[in-house]
Amino acid sequence: MRRLTTAAAALVLAGAGLAGTAGTAGATTGQAGRATAATACSTAWGSGEKTARDSGSQPLKNITTGRHSCYDRMVFDVSGAKGKLGYHVGYVKAFHQDGSGDRIPVGGGAILQIYVNAPSYSPATGKPTYAGRAGQPLPGVNISGYKTFKDTRFGASFEGQTQVGLGVRAKLPFRVLQSGDRLVVDVAHTW
Repeated sequence: MRRLTTAAAALVLAGAGLAGTAGTAGATTGQAGRATAATACSTAWGSGEKTARDSGSQPLKNITTGRHSCYDRMVFDVSGAKGKLGYHVGYVKAFHQDGSGDRIPVGGGAILQIYVNAPSYSPATGKPTYAGRAGQPLPGVNISGYKTFKDTRFGASFEGQTQVGLGVRAKLPFRVLQSGDRLVVDVAHTW
């Protein structure tokens, strides 16, 4: 009888131990659940250069920005563009105006240089279609309060391309997408 009582007590203790472990596993799962929510923002975009060589003749109409939970976004509106938009986007140590080579200071911890294969003027008339001025912040763009974007500068519109310097907090992952006639550049808030 004593052996049976001892065996029953051992099973009860083992069950209590498993229940305690299950509680710990549940707590860990809860933490992992929170970590999963946090890692939902992580990206595999990388910070290397991204290029599409396509080109078109439609001019740039506007540049806008937006804040999202995981990234800040810059959108280049090339209204009327058909097919793929060409671009070249990558980090640079210093931002130099295309054509003249003049250095343009850009605030932030890193500079993302963006070329969009769309002039900021009408190829037919030469009249400006986007009011950017060399070395100046992008017109109509207010990035105060953004997590990643720190500064914007218009570079130039030269040989059918428009150049923009985007100052970001640090050299962070980014991606380039096309949505209809808009080119989208997203820069993540974290690695």
